[in-house]
Amino acid sequence: MTAAWLALAVTTAIQSLVSMAVLTLPVMAPAVAQALGTSATYTGLYVALVYVGAIFASLSAGNAVARFGAIRVSQGGLVLCAAGLALSALPSLPAIAAGALLIGLGYGPITPASSHLLVRTTPAHRMSVVFSIKQTGVPLGGVLAGAIVPGLMLWVGWQAALLFVAAANLVCAAVAQPLRAGLDADRDPATRLALGNLAGPLRLVLSYPALRMLAACSFAFSITQLSFTSYLVTYLDAALAYGLVTAGIAMSLAQLGGVGGRVFWGYVSDRWLGARRMLTTLSLLMTAAALATALLHPGLPVPLVMAVLVVFGASAIGWNGIYLAEVARRAPAGQAGLATGGTLAFTFFGVVLGPPLFGALSGLAGTYRAGFLALAVVTGLCTVALARAHRLLPST
Repeated sequence: MTAAWLALAVTTAIQSLVSMAVLTLPVMAPAVAQALGTSATYTGLYVALVYVGAIFASLSAGNAVARFGAIRVSQGGLVLCAAGLALSALPSLPAIAAGALLIGLGYGPITPASSHLLVRTTPAHRMSVVFSIKQTGVPLGGVLAGAIVPGLMLWVGWQAALLFVAAANLVCAAVAQPLRAGLDADRDPATRLALGNLAGPLRLVLSYPALRMLAACSFAFSITQLSFTSYLVTYLDAALAYGLVTAGIAMSLAQLGGVGGRVFWGYVSDRWLGARRMLTTLSLLMTAAALATALLHPGLPVPLVMAVLVVFGASAIGWNGIYLAEVARRAPAGQAGLATGGTLAFTFFGVVLGPPLFGALSGLAGTYRAGFLALAVVTGLCTVALARAHRLLPST
C-alpha cells in the first residue's frame, strides 16, 4: 500500500472511531436518562460540551502536530475519547459532563492532524476527493453508533456499551502505532507548546481573506448540518406524523446521502468544478433543500419526501471534505494543520450554537418549519457570498 493510501486508510479509521465516541451516549440517551432519573433533553447540552472541548483542542492541535506528529496526536485523541467514555459510564451527571469535555478534547485535534498528514501525501489534483473520503468517517461513525450501540446496550447495559466503544478507540490507537515512525517523520520536538499559542490559528485564519471566507461559511454550514441531523426525526414525527420508525429510516437515508455525497462531491470538485464552484453549488443545494423541507406536508408522497431529505443530507453533510481540502490548499506552506485548527474553531462554534438556536427559534414560532426557513436564509447568504468571492476563492 502506498503512503498516500495508507495515510487515508488510517485517518479514516481514526475519524470513524472518534465520531462513534461522540455519538455513543446520545444514541442511548432515553435509556441513560431513565437510569439516572433525568431528562433526555440534556442530550443537547452533552453534545454542546463535547464541541466546547473540541474548539480548544482544535486550536492547540497545529503546534501539537508539529511537535509530536499527526499519528501521535491522533493516538492521544483516541485515548482521550476512551477516557471520556469510561468517565461517562459512571452513574453521575457531573461525571458524564466531564466525560463529554474529555471526548471533545480527543475529537478536536483529529481533523487538523489528518489534514497535516494528507496534505503531505496527496497529489494536489486529488485533494478534494481524498479529503472527502476521509471525512466519510464522520457519518460512518454515526452509522456504527446507530447500528451497534443500541443492540449492545440491550445485551450488556448502557455502561458496558460505553466501555466497549472506549476499548475500540484504544485498539485503534494501538493499531496505528506501527505507522508512527514513517508517517510522523516530519515532527519537530523543538516546537513550543504554550497557552498563548491558542490564538495563533485564529490569527492565521483572520489574516488570509480566503481562509476567513471558508471559516465563515463553515460556521453557517455546521449550523445547518447539526440542526438538520438533530431535529429531523422530531420534525417528521411532529409535522408529518410519520412515527419514529419511518422518521428514523428517513434519517438513515439522509446520513447515507451524506456518505455518498462526500465522495461524489469531492470527485466532481477535482474533476470538473473546482472547490469554489463546488462549495457554491452545495450552498445553493442546502438552501433549496432547507426551503423544501420547511414546506413538506403529510399529503406528499413518501418517496418524494425521502428524495428531498437525501439531497439535504448529501449537501448539508457532504461539504466537509471539499472545505478541508481547500483550507489545506489556501494555508501557507507547512501550516495546513494550524489553518485547519483555526477554521475548525469556527466550525465547532457553529455546532455548539446551531441546534440550541434552531430549537429556540422553532419554540418561539411554535413550529420547526421556522427553523428550517432560517437555515435556508443562512445558507442563501453563504451562496451569495461564495458566488461573489471570485477574487478570494478562484477555481482550483
